[in-house]
Amino acid sequence: MTNDAARHRTILRKIARRAMIERGLLADYSPEALAELDRIHAAAPTEAEDSVRDLRHLLWCSIDNDDSRDLDQLTVAESMSTGAVKIYVAIADVDTIVKRGTAIDDHARHNTTSVYTAAEIFPMLPEKLSTDLTSLNYNVERLSIVVEMVIEADGSLRDAGVYRAIVLNHAKLAYSSVATWLDGNSSAPEGLTAIKGLAENLRIQDKVAQTMKTFRHVHGALTLETMETHPVFEGDKLMDLKPEEKNRAKDIIEDFMIAANGVTARYLSSKMFPSLRRVVHIPKRWDRIVEIATEVGFRLPATPDPKALEQFLVGRKNADPLGFPDLSLSVIKLLGPGEYMAEFPGETDEGHFGLAVKDYTHSTAPNRRYPDLITQRLLKSAITGHPVPYEKDELTSLAKHCTEEEDAVKKVERQVEKSAAAMLLESRIGEQFDGIVTGAASKGTWVRLFHPPIEGRIIQGFEGVDVGHRVRVQLVHTDIERGFIDFRRVS
Repeated sequence: MTNDAARHRTILRKIARRAMIERGLLADYSPEALAELDRIHAAAPTEAEDSVRDLRHLLWCSIDNDDSRDLDQLTVAESMSTGAVKIYVAIADVDTIVKRGTAIDDHARHNTTSVYTAAEIFPMLPEKLSTDLTSLNYNVERLSIVVEMVIEADGSLRDAGVYRAIVLNHAKLAYSSVATWLDGNSSAPEGLTAIKGLAENLRIQDKVAQTMKTFRHVHGALTLETMETHPVFEGDKLMDLKPEEKNRAKDIIEDFMIAANGVTARYLSSKMFPSLRRVVHIPKRWDRIVEIATEVGFRLPATPDPKALEQFLVGRKNADPLGFPDLSLSVIKLLGPGEYMAEFPGETDEGHFGLAVKDYTHSTAPNRRYPDLITQRLLKSAITGHPVPYEKDELTSLAKHCTEEEDAVKKVERQVEKSAAAMLLESRIGEQFDGIVTGAASKGTWVRLFHPPIEGRIIQGFEGVDVGHRVRVQLVHTDIERGFIDFRRVS
């Protein structure tokens, strides 16, 4: 394929749509779904009900990516006389508009998640809903599910509750600007200073999030940093793939959402309701993780131990911060993917090895993930005392389907990312790069370059290398259409 720079975005869109179809995903909404959408003209109702609290007075705000418009959650903190802090997480009540069995719900159920590619986003729900009527938008009253948590000074969870409430987003904030302000490198964002008391509230949220993070990691949650990238375009020309960076504003949302997901799982269990759990199994390739630790002088036990692994990871992050994302990637690959599993009253699943928790679900992004919408329907029934909305066989089947489709979606996103990477490297055939092996199996050996952070296949000289090994490679071939980037290993 000729690399026509003026048509980069168009080329990638075509590749993305083809990949969606090849993986059995829906790139467009059906006529029935579009007809339903035309009939929806009002936002979710906010009339007072016995089971719905009015929390519009709280200093709710959203923090998300700079360009995000599908706002799934709001947060706010409330200091208590005991020294503890009450954290509220409001989650958009998507189910109020997107009912089970509708054509829009069928589309969401089929894909199970929004698909984010370098050239185009394929939203799980139509944008009229996900970025407007079911989004917790600025200065708009919305119905929500609220997870209320009392966090002690050491970051531990003392008490929690789940209920329905009307909320109002007082400020739409972005990770980047909030993070630089929290770090003392800029003045407060305009949306923060416009609301009296919000800046102070956000500092409380930041402090609590940091103590929660520390508490989690002391108890075995793994410190991992991956090298995710986002495309940079000038017009329709792809200029770069830049790494996404973690920051304190993202930590606030990450730590609050992790806690809320745990509370949600336990709440459903307390009501004798089933749940759709997010499970990361005990790693099958623990022996290779032990080898990687041994290579840098750290001894891990022979049997999987998240606390010992966390000690190793923290030590390596302090000793080699620049190389830590590469170590993280190796560990993540060896841990294996997560999956969804239906858990029913009286049963106990394996839990989430990476977070070192037994009770975990996905509940905080119902505009973007179908498992979260399933969980929301279960929660609403549990809160109101209605029967379980899913039969056992159906929930079990949905768990399997969501896991399979998540894998298909990742393959689509990875396909387009590889095609974008091939575009950037097309003119650099023959150049040599340093990288780290990210996959080694019978189907192929893979390497991710340090600069630029792009992954490709080692087609020559891969004998004897394994995940985590550092290698030097030479670029020998690219194929934009298929997303192929081929290297040979050099001494």
